[in-house]
Amino acid sequence: MELPARTASDRIRTKSPSVSRPRNILLIVLDQWRGDYLGHLGATWVNTPNIDALARRGVSFARNFCQGAPCGPARTSLQTGKYVMNHRVVHNGVPLDSRHDHLARMLRRAGYDPSLIGYSTTTPDPRYVSRSDFRFSRNGDIADSWRVIAQMDELRDQTDMARNYLAWVSENEPSYSGRGVNELWAQKSGAARPDGSECVIEAALSDTAWLADNALTYLRGVSSQDSWMLHFGLSRPHPPFSAPAPFHRSTVHESLPAVTRAATRMSEAGGHPYLAHLHGSQHLGGYLAGGAGSVASLSAAELDHVRAAYCGLIEEADHHIGRVLDELKSRALVDDTLIILTSDHGEQLGDHSLLGKMGFYDQSYHVPLIIVDPHSSADTTRGRVEHGLSESIDILPTILEWLGMPCPHTVDGKSLLPAVRGEQAGGKEAVHFEFSLRGGFLNPDRRILGLDYRRSELAVLRTQTHKYVHFQGLPALLFDLTEDPHELTDRATDPRCREVMLDMAQRMLNWRMYNAERELVNLNASPAGLVRLT
Repeated sequence: MELPARTASDRIRTKSPSVSRPRNILLIVLDQWRGDYLGHLGATWVNTPNIDALARRGVSFARNFCQGAPCGPARTSLQTGKYVMNHRVVHNGVPLDSRHDHLARMLRRAGYDPSLIGYSTTTPDPRYVSRSDFRFSRNGDIADSWRVIAQMDELRDQTDMARNYLAWVSENEPSYSGRGVNELWAQKSGAARPDGSECVIEAALSDTAWLADNALTYLRGVSSQDSWMLHFGLSRPHPPFSAPAPFHRSTVHESLPAVTRAATRMSEAGGHPYLAHLHGSQHLGGYLAGGAGSVASLSAAELDHVRAAYCGLIEEADHHIGRVLDELKSRALVDDTLIILTSDHGEQLGDHSLLGKMGFYDQSYHVPLIIVDPHSSADTTRGRVEHGLSESIDILPTILEWLGMPCPHTVDGKSLLPAVRGEQAGGKEAVHFEFSLRGGFLNPDRRILGLDYRRSELAVLRTQTHKYVHFQGLPALLFDLTEDPHELTDRATDPRCREVMLDMAQRMLNWRMYNAERELVNLNASPAGLVRLT
């Protein structure tokens, strides 16, 4: 699939790679943006003109999958280039072992001053800080080696979720002083059910506007002669699902696609016990500020309000991403900047009668990925859409290769630069992602279906044709994606699929054995001394 021809405004001047020129990186990381909600990939119901224009300048990886959910596992895999089974941040609030190298550390050693706007949802290693460290009472902080430009704190006390942002809001509008984000992000109508109302806070004072303003300030301060790296993170379209005006009315309900789900919640994946638990436990308050009632009780009209708000938050994010990209062009930085746009994880958005990110469905793990390489070696692929499978762990090695830096052998991902430059076609044979059923930050002691924290994980092997889901303590699942692309029918116990089931299980075992943690296993003592294996 090729995108429409570039217009004059889309074109960028390109230069051949040269070590004498700066090499800049703009990494745009969104939160909870699922991969099929992009205009240029066919989502006609949502308007993303700035991201569509960006895609015309680079390569879109239409089947890119993150490696974990929620934010903590997903962002840790993105920054370390490792599968969840190796970095072991299996849920929000699980500490990152300090021995795991990550993007900011690698770039700082290379002479960069990696800067961050947004958050990384990282819990520090408790072996090297005090157990009374305030970060252990937060839902993640910033990983070491980042220079923090603007941080969206992730406090979960319902009144002070983002101190820096709230200070800015109060300074610009004193009448909001003392009000928490759940008040500002609630529907202006005051309703506890989705009704299509805009949120209380105006668009000019939204968290998206604040983060984008900080990105503009950063770009206006960088030198055109020095290399820089900016992680530009946005909190949207993460819940609460209420958008500021006028974005709350940008999507016509009739244009929304049909929800993907079985005829009844009981019949989803053959009534799997994990899904039955989710359908009976999801509370609307987790997705709408001040929301009341269960997700299962949402009417079709209310669900459309939720989905329209999600689209509005996307369109607001696209607007501000456009501001940042325009600043990059006006400062003549675009010719020396690798631009990568992605999301940490996806969102169910009513599909399979669920909201949020969890479990094993594609909606939670399929995420956008657009890579724009300014060098002339990538000119032949501009506007291309790659339909091969790729993973978020591929982003780190892509950045390192673009900078001419070696990629550690402990990294599980593979560089996508050859695909961006037309040197290599296709994609991976399979992608892998994982999820833990444990409670995470909000309820770490929670047990689902009687499973303790050592038996609460699932792993997914997804090819172009099949998906295999392995639970530690629950029945496995198998979906035939050719006949059943919406993952509605479990084939794990179908005698006709026995061979496929065995093959997928063996492939997953081979994958885990091949990618097992390998910090020192490439070294071996020998009569000649220490030998490094290749």
